[in-house]
Order: sequence, then structure tokens, then C-alpha cells
Amino acid sequence: MFTVLDTVCLAPGEKTTGWAEITAQALVTTRFRFPDPERFEARMGAMELGPVQLSAISYAQLVSSRTSRLIRQSDPELYQIGVITSGRQGIEQARHSTLVTPGEIVLYDSSRPFVASAEGPGSCSSLLLQFPRSLMPLPDGLVAPLCGTSLGVAEGVGQVLRQSLESLAQAGDDLTAGDRQRLGTIVLDLAAAAVAGRVDRTSALPPESRSEALYQQITGFIGRHLRDPGLKPSAVAAAHSISVRVLHRVFQTRGTTVNGYIRQERIARCRRDLADPLLHATPVSSIGARWGYPRPSDFTRAFRTATGMAPTEYRSAQRHAVRGTAHRGRPSSAGEGQQASM
Repeated sequence: MFTVLDTVCLAPGEKTTGWAEITAQALVTTRFRFPDPERFEARMGAMELGPVQLSAISYAQLVSSRTSRLIRQSDPELYQIGVITSGRQGIEQARHSTLVTPGEIVLYDSSRPFVASAEGPGSCSSLLLQFPRSLMPLPDGLVAPLCGTSLGVAEGVGQVLRQSLESLAQAGDDLTAGDRQRLGTIVLDLAAAAVAGRVDRTSALPPESRSEALYQQITGFIGRHLRDPGLKPSAVAAAHSISVRVLHRVFQTRGTTVNGYIRQERIARCRRDLADPLLHATPVSSIGARWGYPRPSDFTRAFRTATGMAPTEYRSAQRHAVRGTAHRGRPSSAGEGQQASM
């Protein structure tokens, strides 16, 4: 995610005008009122995910209005879904007036007038996902009544959406264009599922969107419960109110199995911990038990199958690799330099 604007870099008299100009370009055109313009600070970072844009924004107190006149002048026809991360924020749209707090998700539409505000002392921040209305895989008749309302606290698929946006906001610049396109599709499906879930209409989603949202919700659940040795397909299916058969089908369409995915994620965590210099004093068996392998023999067998070596061998190889890298990067001594020149 790259920084679009940080008002710290602007002169005091340019902060509010700079914010207005940048939001008009990166988001939508609005009119601002700043209760304390002399102390106003704001920051925006953005990431393009194909036709979807993710923005991380924070700002001091303000009131932002999008009027009918501004809409007539310019309307990119976007849906915007915000996950509130700090502060209290108000939104008024389509005869709804809502105050949202951290953890809540709010929906609004660039084609309808709205008033948004940052409430209370301190700064407010949110993760804002925006995308063309034409990409929303739900009918406008279902979405429109929800504009200007809270979609609730981020739980279930909403929690997966929030976690996905947080991870993307922290991502570096190593994502390829293909990665960004795929991730944009995933978060769009999650956003649509969060909207549909608000009115208990997940059946209105296209099958592929329902499947992707369910898969992301399931893998998020698995990630949070990898330490549990009892994490089996039956437990995963029960947690999501689906049959084990449906669960297996979700993973089969992606070329893997439930047990295979669980094993892959557990081994990845074990490899990370075994390679961590700060954990070299931790017994190998403890690392295995930490990630769902209470029996050392089961851990050794699973790890050898996945990596071709025992956990102790893997840890030793990682230590030698680190030492070798450090040795190659060490400057030569004066004596070594003289010997090399002879």
C-alpha cells in the first residue's frame, strides 16, 4: 500500500485543501467542514486490486457532504464499504442516520447524497473498500435499503472481510498484478457476502461468490484453531453449520482436501518456528504440540512427509544456512586480504 497523502508534510494552511483535493481524486468529490482547521491532520494510503480499491484513511474531526449537485457533476457509481478501526463515525444516507464504532462495517453509495462525519476527540480511522456498483453480485433492490446503515460488528464473514483488509493494508509491494486481481475478486465476494448476510439473503449471491466467501470463512476458522489437536473435518463442518460432504466439496473444487489444508498450514507454522533463532531453545516436540501435534512421533512423521527431513534436521539446516549467510557477509580481515593478493 502506497501513501497517497500525509498532511504532516504540508504547511498548516494547505492541510485541509490538500485533503479535499486528494479525496476528490482517490475517492469521491465531497464538500468538507473542519471544526478545527488549524489542528487538522489526515493520512491516506491506497492499493489497487484490479477494479477494486482499498484505502486506509485516518483523519481528525470533519464533516463531509456529497450533495445531489456534486453527484450530477461527477458520479463514478461506486459502492463503498468501510470497516471502522478507531474513533466514532457518523453516516447519513437514504434517510438513515447511523453512528458506527470500531469493529463495525458501514455501506454507502456514491450515487446517493450522504453526510459523513468523524465524531469526538482524537482521530478516526477506517479501511475503505470501493468498487463499481456494476460489480456487486447482488440486486440493487437488496443493497439500496442498507446504504447508510451499519452491517453490524465484523463477525462471521464480516470478520473474515476485516482480517483480509487488514492483511492487505499491511502487505508490501511484492504482490504481482495477477495477485492483486485475484485478491480483489476475493474481497469483493466477501463484501457481497457481508451485505447479503445483513438481511439473511446469502441465497441471492451467485454460487461462485457464496463458495468463495464460505471458503475464506472456513480457512480463517482453521487458521485460528490450528493449535487444537481435535481440529477435524467434522468439527470444521459443525462450526459452519454445513455437512462434512459439503465441506469436502468446497476444498475439492480448489484441488485440495480439508485434512491436506490443515496439515499444510500446521507444517508451515512449524517450519517458521523451527527456523526462528529466538525459539532455538524450545524443544522440537513443544513446537509440534503448539501446532496440533501432541505426539512427537506423529509430528516427526508428518513433518518428514511434507519436507523430506525430520524436524531436528530441518532446524539444524536452517541454523547452518543462517551462519553461512552471516559468514559470507562478514568483511575480510587485513591478513585475509593480503593473502588473497599473493
